[in-house]
Amino acid sequence: MSLVLDPTAQDLLFREARTANTFTDEPVTDEQVQAIYDLVKYGPTAFNQSPLRITLVRSPEARERLVQLMAEGNQPKTAAAPLVAILSADNEFHEELPQLFPHFPQAKDAFFSERPAREGAALLNASLQAAYFIVGVRAAGLAAGPMTGLDFEGVRKEFLDDDHTPLMVVNIGRPGPDAWFPRSPRLAYDQVVTTV
Repeated sequence: MSLVLDPTAQDLLFREARTANTFTDEPVTDEQVQAIYDLVKYGPTAFNQSPLRITLVRSPEARERLVQLMAEGNQPKTAAAPLVAILSADNEFHEELPQLFPHFPQAKDAFFSERPAREGAALLNASLQAAYFIVGVRAAGLAAGPMTGLDFEGVRKEFLDDDHTPLMVVNIGRPGPDAWFPRSPRLAYDQVVTTV
C-alpha cells in the first residue's frame, strides 16, 4: 500500500530530514515562524492540550546567555544558527482547557487540578507538539537542529520560570556547508511492530 502524501513531500518531511549542524546566515523571519506555528498547531494532542511554549532567542545578549548553557559541542551551532528556539512545556496549560476543550470544560479540574498530573501531561503533549514543530520547520523549507545537550535547570532559570519545563533547544535556518552527519541506521519494521 502506498502513502497518500506525495513522495516529494515524504522526502522533505521525513526521508531527507536530519539534524542540521551548520547553517547559512540567511535570516529566519517572524513570518516564517508564524507560518510554521499556524500549520503545526493543528496536530492532535490529548484533550486538545497545547502545553508547548516557544521562546525565540534573537538578541545577541540572549544568544550569548544561551550559548553558555549549551553542552560544549553544541555551543558553536547555537552561536551560529540564524534563529534558536527554546521549546518548553507549560505546566499551567490546564488554564486554557475550557477554551480549547469546550465540550468538556470540567477537564481542567477533573483531571489536572494536581500539579504532578499536569506536569506529566504537559511533558508528554508538549514533546508531541515539539515533534510537530520540527516537521513544520521542514515543511517551511528550513532545517532544524534539535538538541538536548544543555543545562536544563540553567535554561529554566535564565529564560523561563517555575511553571515551564525546558524540553530542547532547536537551531533553525537554511543548511550550511557540511550540515549533515552520515545517515544513521533505523530499526526495521519487525523490530518495532508486534501483533498480539
